[in-house]
Amino acid sequence: MANIDGSWNTVTKSPLGDQQAVLTVASSGDAFTGSFVGGMGSTDIKDGKVDGDTLHWSLDITVPMPMTLTVEATIDGDALNGTVTAGGFGSFPITGTRA
Repeated sequence: MANIDGSWNTVTKSPLGDQQAVLTVASSGDAFTGSFVGGMGSTDIKDGKVDGDTLHWSLDITVPMPMTLTVEATIDGDALNGTVTAGGFGSFPITGTRA
């Protein structure tokens, strides 16, 4: 299992342009908690799960409209790569580096 704990500087390539946010992760066994803080606000991680080097979580946003995003990302050393799914709006790449 990768060392996932800490802060990650992320960029999501969304239809609204690049969305920068800081993902904070605190793992406990096969689960994790944390937050996602960026230009469109701050939200707590929901249902954070750790599966080897892969993280799965969801988060509720209110800007630009209320919705729940689901995220799957793989940690490889100090890099994070994955996908953010925004319901009917599709999926978008998320990348990050350890802060």
